[in-house]
Amino acid sequence: MGKVVQFVPRAGATVRVNNDAVVKVRKIVQFLPRAGATAQANCDAFVKLCKQKLVVFGTNLPFDENIWDVTNSIKLVGKNSAVRLVFSTFDSAKDKSPQHMSQPFLDFAKGYMRYQHAMRPTKSVGSRLAALRALEAALTTGGLPAAPWLVTGEALNRAVQKVKDKFSPAVAYRVGSQLQLIAEFMTDKHLVTVPVQWRCSLTRPQDTDRVGEEFDERRKEKLPSPAALNAVARIFRLATDPVDILVSSAAGLLCSAPDRINELLRLDLHCEVHAAVPSTQEQSYGLRWSTSKGGEPMVKWVIGSMVEVVREALVKIRKVTEPAREIARWYEKHPKKLYLLPEFEHLRKCSRVTIAEIKEILFTTPVTDVAIRTWCKKVGVDLRRSAGQTTASFDELQKAVIALLPKGLVKKTTAKGLRLGNALFVVQKNMLHIGRPTYRCVIDVVEQGDIYNRLGARSTSGILSIFDRFGLFEEDGSSIVLISHQFRHYLNTLAQAGGLSELDIAKWSGRADISQNKAYDHQSSRDVLALVRQAIGDDERMVGPLSRLAGIPLHKRGEFASLKVKTAHTTLYGYCIHDFTMLPCQVHEDCINCTEQICVKGDKAAEINIRSSQRETNALLAEAKSAVDDEWAGANRWVEHQSKTLSRLNELCAVLDDPNVPNGAIIQLSNVDPPSRLEQATNQRHLRVNTSHLKGPV
Repeated sequence: MGKVVQFVPRAGATVRVNNDAVVKVRKIVQFLPRAGATAQANCDAFVKLCKQKLVVFGTNLPFDENIWDVTNSIKLVGKNSAVRLVFSTFDSAKDKSPQHMSQPFLDFAKGYMRYQHAMRPTKSVGSRLAALRALEAALTTGGLPAAPWLVTGEALNRAVQKVKDKFSPAVAYRVGSQLQLIAEFMTDKHLVTVPVQWRCSLTRPQDTDRVGEEFDERRKEKLPSPAALNAVARIFRLATDPVDILVSSAAGLLCSAPDRINELLRLDLHCEVHAAVPSTQEQSYGLRWSTSKGGEPMVKWVIGSMVEVVREALVKIRKVTEPAREIARWYEKHPKKLYLLPEFEHLRKCSRVTIAEIKEILFTTPVTDVAIRTWCKKVGVDLRRSAGQTTASFDELQKAVIALLPKGLVKKTTAKGLRLGNALFVVQKNMLHIGRPTYRCVIDVVEQGDIYNRLGARSTSGILSIFDRFGLFEEDGSSIVLISHQFRHYLNTLAQAGGLSELDIAKWSGRADISQNKAYDHQSSRDVLALVRQAIGDDERMVGPLSRLAGIPLHKRGEFASLKVKTAHTTLYGYCIHDFTMLPCQVHEDCINCTEQICVKGDKAAEINIRSSQRETNALLAEAKSAVDDEWAGANRWVEHQSKTLSRLNELCAVLDDPNVPNGAIIQLSNVDPPSRLEQATNQRHLRVNTSHLKGPV
């Protein structure tokens, strides 16, 4: 093997990233194991390097502590609270007071998280940390000390089993992939006593099947239940408390367009857009969204049936959040002063304020003297007793309140530089917490967790959902739990069922690639079958023989559909309605030359395959004709077959290109003469009879 040459950029040099940003290269620190050293010695050297030489997560990172605050290093869109790495054990990860990992694995885990974030940065650090927790648990439960250099294939297998037992298949697969990366890293860096050649046994969950109990369960998890949708609509109409109004109105906005929760929380106060529709007297109504994951900022037009709902939701949200915006605008002009109501402005001239005055300054709801004393002690405001009154320094109170404000209040609030004074989702602190006093002079940005928790994420751990507060439950009596992303899956599935094109669905959802639509399409085989049956006999929705069935008086359209179309499954070009319970495929999946092939106009993936087959068949026909010219035996049969196939494809593409045929139309090719087993058997018999006089094998 030749010498391996690796290019390492010079520290201080500049490099261009993605043909755009120019950044300065910092000093690159890599761990190189010492030849001849033991695995334990290399582990110690690795931990020492990560602790002393790396600057990832900050130069002042408290390496020896078991909880790291990495908020400044990992920016999560739509999440403004702290991001922490908790080096807890596998079993206590969800506890309020988790136990930390055992040494020396604990130090290795810290070093690995810091080193890998330098080499392979990610925002999804949870899977990486979960893999380390599982591996530490596998070592200790297997009777071994928590020493990373003792990791073996057996320990990794135990770790995978723990992951499989605890997490869903999708999460377990991600954590298992991280376990495999850990095993490869430890072997490459000589951190294990015996080299480990190990592969994770967990496979990526399959989500392409649309039949069976597994698909029904997956669909149930991704889509909101009918009871949940009805409950949201009811609360939207009946809500009077600010928390119920805000959360139900947010859900109403998510029902109008397939948006992510972080996009919703970044909406501007003036997000509404009105535009005149050309050649009509109507006005289009939409919202201006700032998209995530590669999508460009865009206006999403609201369908007519949801316009009034969206308008009403925005009115309600603005009403409950306007006081917080007024406070935000005040702080933008006076960043170092405490916000006071006009009737309390005279207190600004006082050096000290009383307990009663602190109550009026801080909270909109009544609180006890004990609560004020506790608050002052917590934030470091000294109270003094003099002349029968307890007072606090106004300056100390002012500094304590300013410290409670969101970071970067004056410059920006959330991603994309949205000012709090113009943010739609900004509230007075504690407004969403029933039972806590609402602050008069402190504001908060609404975060993902605030919406998640009020939709049921923490119903069992102390935070009542809006459904619990209204006494609404699922049909089986269980608590309603909604995930904000379920609205996105729901609207995408409705769009697929309604025949919206893949390109339009991707644009509507703010995606950069139509291939991402697949994960959000939860149409079952029953839905596809119903779509085909409903279109049979409708000449506006179908092209081909099935469109002419309405003229035959022998059966009603629905009755004939139940007889003609028993089932349907997907193909490269659309759907096959062949009943495989009666007979196997007779054309060996030559779908273009089959009467049971159904195509849907607007299905971009299928259309790409159709046009690709058209180009390939055209090329194959040219090759077959060339072979005929060269007098190759049997080439004329290929010319005949490819000519028929190309004719079918040309006919199909002509229908797809016809502007008079609407998107969603069901297309079935006519004049197709599929092979018959009986005809084939008859031809073979005639061949044997006609050649029986010949000697030798035929």
